[in-house]
Amino acid sequence: MMRDDVDATGENPIEGQRGLPRIADIARLSGVSTATVDRVLNNRPGVRAATVQRVMKAAAELDYIPESDLRAAMAPKPMRTVFLLPAGTNRFLTGLGQLIRASEAALAPYGLKAQVEFINSFNPELLARSLLQHWRKVDGIAFMALEHPAVREAVNELAERNVPTVTLISDVLNCRRVAYIGLDNRAAGRTAGHLIARFVGRRPAKVAPAKVAMIAGSLSYRAHEEREFGFLAYLGEAAPDMEVLGLREAHDDEGESYRQARTLLSHHPDLAAIYNIGGAPGGVARALREARRERDVVFVGHGLTPETRGMLIDGTMDAVLTQDPRGAMLSCATVFANLRAGREATHGIEAPRIDIVFRENLPQGTLP
Repeated sequence: MMRDDVDATGENPIEGQRGLPRIADIARLSGVSTATVDRVLNNRPGVRAATVQRVMKAAAELDYIPESDLRAAMAPKPMRTVFLLPAGTNRFLTGLGQLIRASEAALAPYGLKAQVEFINSFNPELLARSLLQHWRKVDGIAFMALEHPAVREAVNELAERNVPTVTLISDVLNCRRVAYIGLDNRAAGRTAGHLIARFVGRRPAKVAPAKVAMIAGSLSYRAHEEREFGFLAYLGEAAPDMEVLGLREAHDDEGESYRQARTLLSHHPDLAAIYNIGGAPGGVARALREARRERDVVFVGHGLTPETRGMLIDGTMDAVLTQDPRGAMLSCATVFANLRAGREATHGIEAPRIDIVFRENLPQGTLP
């Protein structure tokens, strides 16, 4: 960007003789030193963005640089953002990460450049460390939160350092995160309860109550805790005759969900329904098929993926509650764009809708 015909001080003696603009002229007009002008014109680090724009504006006014260089300098740099998602066999989250990585063009109008990292976020201390490790690298973080003091403290520390955080899919309360992008999970749990109660149906008074089991990823996720709460609340109100066997945690692991489901089916041969609150539905499906119970045990879960799509088609699953992953990604992008523009974080963002998918209404596409 800087002209080649300058001396060691950054000046061009010939230009000075001709009355053409010099580095010193730009420095005087912009109110900075000639050394700072030299750094800016040669695109060297160590100069604040506001100073860069002031120097470039002065250089353009003096016809030292073309207007195109000024426009490029005045344009805001893309916000560097990172999405921290749980590693493992949760195919909805894996697909969400793939979608974000493939959406550079879709995020560009929001002024975002996003990266994705998968971490073992069932470990709250590890999640907190991962959050803090990014504060110098990025301008904003979206992550699936765990309800834990270490995570809350990390979010608050990032807020002190002017790095906004957005919780995605699962929230954490009593901290300075700027927004939550996700479902009303109590409503999602109530919806699952309604579906299972309707699928199982009422039983005659002399028949034993229908048994229902729940398998969650982890109750450290507020989303899973709230789904359980909503599910139990609905059954308590509308189907008090159902017997709930309690909740088992499988940490969204296919092998563990398989073992939990197999144990349930072994101990309760009259099991009527399973509500899979978290991920890894493939383990539940495998246990149902091995027991040859896939046709008579009602199975409801979350997250439309190629895997759950196949389970709906073959009849292993009865219903899937899901949300639009692209909409979640773009809502996060909108939050960061709003903050940069000085608007309210959730300006223009609509609450995501709980979509209920059956075999008969399967959409044409799913996550990549």
